[in-house]
Amino acid sequence: MTEKRPVETWDDFASMSSTDEILIPSDPLDRVLGQEEAIELAKIAAKQRRHLLLVGPPGTGKSMIARALSMNLPQPSQEIRVVKNPENPERPFLEVLDKEEVEKEESIRAESVGVLLKPEDAPPNVAEHLGYRCKNCHKYSLPTDITCPHCNQSKMEGVNRSNPFQDLLGGMLEVALPQVTAGKEKVHTTRTRDGVEEVVIFERAGDSIRMLDQKALDKRAELQRTSSEKVLVKLHRDPFVLATGASETELLGDVRHDPYGGHEKLGSPAYERIVAGSIHEAHEGVLFIDEISHLGDLQRYILTAMQDKSFPIVGRNPQSAGASVKVDDVPCDFILVAACNIQDLENILSPLRSRIIGGGYEVLVDIAMPDTPHNRAKYAQFVAQEVNLDGRIPHATVPAVELIIQEGKARAKADNQSNSLTLRLRELGGLIRAAGDIAVMEGADHITDDHIRRALRRSRSVEDQIRDRYGSYNKGLSKDVSSAQKERSSYYFQTEHLDDTMFN
Repeated sequence: MTEKRPVETWDDFASMSSTDEILIPSDPLDRVLGQEEAIELAKIAAKQRRHLLLVGPPGTGKSMIARALSMNLPQPSQEIRVVKNPENPERPFLEVLDKEEVEKEESIRAESVGVLLKPEDAPPNVAEHLGYRCKNCHKYSLPTDITCPHCNQSKMEGVNRSNPFQDLLGGMLEVALPQVTAGKEKVHTTRTRDGVEEVVIFERAGDSIRMLDQKALDKRAELQRTSSEKVLVKLHRDPFVLATGASETELLGDVRHDPYGGHEKLGSPAYERIVAGSIHEAHEGVLFIDEISHLGDLQRYILTAMQDKSFPIVGRNPQSAGASVKVDDVPCDFILVAACNIQDLENILSPLRSRIIGGGYEVLVDIAMPDTPHNRAKYAQFVAQEVNLDGRIPHATVPAVELIIQEGKARAKADNQSNSLTLRLRELGGLIRAAGDIAVMEGADHITDDHIRRALRRSRSVEDQIRDRYGSYNKGLSKDVSSAQKERSSYYFQTEHLDDTMFN
């Protein structure tokens, strides 16, 4: 197994054979390249539960920072449930359980399961009554086998095999009533333990028999109170909730429609149709919204949830049977990590930005970092992380990483950042994968500098390919557009028929 070591300077990596030897940091925030200020603020946000607004171009690590922040939070400690309200079903009760209560209930549920037995290990008379043991040949089969496969005798109670029409009758039963099974679903018995008589129940459990003693039955009785409950937000959940582009119902929750109007016998109870929104699922965690300005007026609901740390769940379709159902004060105490491009700042609601500034930080992410030995080592770490994240490409050699660094310098220079390395890392990640795919197709053990060069040619944008082939983007566009499309296009009509319109 390859010994892995951390890399702090380029010399640390230059002595290695490939990125496979790099030790990736355990803290997810230390895996983010550059963005020192954003990382420092993210660590503060995780410890102090502050909100963040990350501003900058795509591919600079905003979503990675949000995900890493959530991984620095303690695990959620509450589970949210709704409980049936017998007196007013359309106003279900809300129940918030802490970790100890949920774990106690899980322990009770585990003890209520009883013991699974092989049919051969159960008392013979119990196995017969449940339909596992044939009363004629005493061999075992599933209760779904109405006729014993061993002796071809009926296993059903009250059916006389001596009936001359039994073969016909048995066949009709199996064809017309496929749900019919031999024996009973449950068998109640008693036994004496330590001088005390107790009830024992045996019930079918597929190809096994479940035995429930008095202790298991008592635990089942304790769980009966939860039979009219629904878990909205589980205790064991991912503290990172991605709500980018979420609709109103996805973001705020909803109540599903019931065509029977919640009828007691035909419909579904109101509490069973309640669905939590992203703001509720992010309770005690991180709600990440990229391109937050695209939410439009929904931003005001985010603001309300941030202020109150709770938000009601109601039916949002006025034509739905769920429109009259409401659960008040559903907890949603989340850390908001929002992201946007610079040009979209003006589209974020001023009160929301004020709330973020008042309870958190705004940070402009970097697009490049200085070209230093330390940051070059970080580039090597980035390559190792991308290879591990992809899982289908080999690691890269030192010369391959050197070429990626040169490409990073060129891209930083295109952003007017001299002597720097680009932090638009999503595109570089695509380059690494393209080179890795070439290596895989050739059966190579590592990504080499030659693979990187060939991947650079393959990973050009379509616009660059059009310019290379036709000389310019507009020329390529004119070659690829049909005459009918030209006629419909105001651009082509104006450019191609300008002279005719001027002189007529």
